[in-house]
Amino acid sequence: MNLSYWEIKSWLSNIDFTVVGSGIVGLNCALQLRERFPKSKILVLEKGMLPQGASTKNAGFACFGSLSELINDLNTHTEEEVLELVNKRVNGLKLLRTTLGDTAIDYQQYGGYELFITEQHGLYEECKEKQASINKLLRPVFREDVFSFKNNTFGFKNSMPQFNFNQFEGQIDTGKMMEALLDKAQKKDIQVLNNVVVDDFSEGKNSVKIKTSKMEFSTSKLLIATNGFASQLIEENVKPARAQVLITKPIKNLHLKGTFHLDQGYYYFRNIDNRILFGGGRNLDFKSEETTECAQTQLVQDKLEELLKTTILPNVSFEIDHRWSGIMGVGNQKKPIIKQLSNNTYCGVRLGGMGVAIGSLVGKELADLIPA
Repeated sequence: MNLSYWEIKSWLSNIDFTVVGSGIVGLNCALQLRERFPKSKILVLEKGMLPQGASTKNAGFACFGSLSELINDLNTHTEEEVLELVNKRVNGLKLLRTTLGDTAIDYQQYGGYELFITEQHGLYEECKEKQASINKLLRPVFREDVFSFKNNTFGFKNSMPQFNFNQFEGQIDTGKMMEALLDKAQKKDIQVLNNVVVDDFSEGKNSVKIKTSKMEFSTSKLLIATNGFASQLIEENVKPARAQVLITKPIKNLHLKGTFHLDQGYYYFRNIDNRILFGGGRNLDFKSEETTECAQTQLVQDKLEELLKTTILPNVSFEIDHRWSGIMGVGNQKKPIIKQLSNNTYCGVRLGGMGVAIGSLVGKELADLIPA
């Protein structure tokens, strides 16, 4: 890249901290670094025109896990681990709301619902059976029952007569959240460079040399916050997981309000601007969705449309307005990886599809790894 003396001097010299990724984790990390090191020079590198991955692609669920999802988590995690996961998600959401304010992110607490399609009678009965024990498990966090069963009042078809309700779940406007984060970072004199792909880095004694698609430079500390793209830079237990999403055109007299889960959280939908935003389906073909390619597949998109027609919006005429996909970071455990990788390199990755909930906290904890 044909850089001038001025560009090198102003943007790429004497950098204290370089954060890779300008999503929820990366920007919260940079803001916490500014809080801890007021006079430092902080640079954030972003591979896309806008934050890639999942930060601007997600459904905007301010959630911490549906009843069936938490029951399933207990198959691979201890009760203590599940409680810790939920607590982190709750605290992360509190931090997000405190950092930006409810108005800026359009936070609404309409509650969350879990539907069970007719073929999932066994899962439905299991959730009814285990609801009391899950409520008891979560009582130290919420001080009251989280989950309850309610009659289907939204007119969903081909589903069980009741759905599960979570009184504490909320929703946000993802675009407004990221706009507010970027604005806050810029006001804190945090430099963000877009369309810069980090290809490689090498550790020196007192610095890290970073090689990008545009230039090479050195930084005192490197913090990697690329979540689903982490395996392109580091060797940790995190792999990409694509989430495909669609949104309808505005629908007259749409009465749905809240966040809705299906099939242990693998499908999810909500209201936004009199539209239905609907995503998920990676469980139809896990291997194909283990990719960093932001594209759609016929298999998943057809299933999303089928569920809209047969279950969510039966007898309602609708049109699909737009489709997209985002890349999450998952692994064999749901606990995020926040660690020091070497003398001057750190990472905060593997958010497990809970970026809105835990992204702010992961970013803060990543920055707090840096010694004072």
